[in-house]
Amino acid sequence: MLVDCYAREDVFAQVPELAAEIDPVLRTLDGLLDDDQLYQQVRADFGKRHRYTLVHGCHSTPVEVLLRMQILKHLYQWSYKELAARVKDSLVLRWFCRVAFHGVPDGSTLWHWQQTLRPETLHALNDRVVQLAKQAKVTKGRKLRLDATCVQTEIHHPTDSGLLVDSVRVLSRFVQRAKELVKDQVSNVQQACRSRLRTARQVAQTLHRQLRRKVEDKEVQQKELYQKLIETAEHMVHQSQAVAAALTQQTGQVAQR
Repeated sequence: MLVDCYAREDVFAQVPELAAEIDPVLRTLDGLLDDDQLYQQVRADFGKRHRYTLVHGCHSTPVEVLLRMQILKHLYQWSYKELAARVKDSLVLRWFCRVAFHGVPDGSTLWHWQQTLRPETLHALNDRVVQLAKQAKVTKGRKLRLDATCVQTEIHHPTDSGLLVDSVRVLSRFVQRAKELVKDQVSNVQQACRSRLRTARQVAQTLHRQLRRKVEDKEVQQKELYQKLIETAEHMVHQSQAVAAALTQQTGQVAQR
């Protein structure tokens, strides 16, 4: 028999059954996230992103989409970029996030919205999740387990030379700030409050270049550079101690007056 076309079907009508087979956790979370109390708490914070967010401007990404994508990110420990890519390519994740065939927000958009959530809201969300889990008899809610996994942060890798330079930098900043306060207490204030940061940085840069060289006698030169860097840090410590003593003496004199 000749047919003109296939019967029209709702593409997402069969996805919940598919999600139950592929990822039962998402199927369970989908029901819990329909809670209006959770939604209203998040919406209240999102509404404060800008002054007229609730009444003016272009239509934003729906609140339920933002909330569900944030939960996916923390559930699977994805980056914002990876989260957007995975939701875009997965029919099940599109169903869970209520995106359907609309555009998926990029990573920067998700990050900006996440910054509007207050710590109080996050604590309230955690309490509400525990309450819903107790009602569903998933947990008794008597114990809390904390994740102490180490994560990468925006700091430079600590090295011996780097830590010495950091110490010189902080101490130099201290003596420079105290210069005007101790100029009457110290005979040679310029020398006492001298900053040795430039010297420390130059020695550290030379040392790093020596480490990359492939020569036989580089160990001797490295030891000399390390010794010079240590001496620079020690000089800076002595200067800081002298300035601190002068500040203490000045404070005592003011107190006696």
